[in-house]
Amino acid sequence: MTTERTSDDVSPLPAGAGSRQSVGGWIRKIGWGIFALFLAAFAVFESVKYGLPTTAAMLMFLALPDLARLARVSPPGLLYQAVHRVWIPLAVLVGYSFGPIVWPPLFTAGLGWLTRIAVERALGRGLSPSL
Repeated sequence: MTTERTSDDVSPLPAGAGSRQSVGGWIRKIGWGIFALFLAAFAVFESVKYGLPTTAAMLMFLALPDLARLARVSPPGLLYQAVHRVWIPLAVLVGYSFGPIVWPPLFTAGLGWLTRIAVERALGRGLSPSL
């Protein structure tokens, strides 16, 4: 005996199930992408304006997560979490902007680091679960 499946046998997902999360995820990724483009343009502007030391600082901190991975820093570890947090480079940028320190490589290092984090978040490679 063969049975045929009808449309009544398949229970569809409720309207909007899963779509809200995926739309929110896409909006978040697009926002991070736009932020990453802005930061990259700003970092290039500052690097051209102040020269080689700022460019070197920006490129070194742009590669900071890769350098941490080459140093075998594991994903659930404290150092891995610190390298991939938005707040640390953001604090560097805000502290530099309102503080007494005047050393442009520090600012472009923060820009490079935050740019890298924004690019990773735009590509969907967010932070692994917290400790």
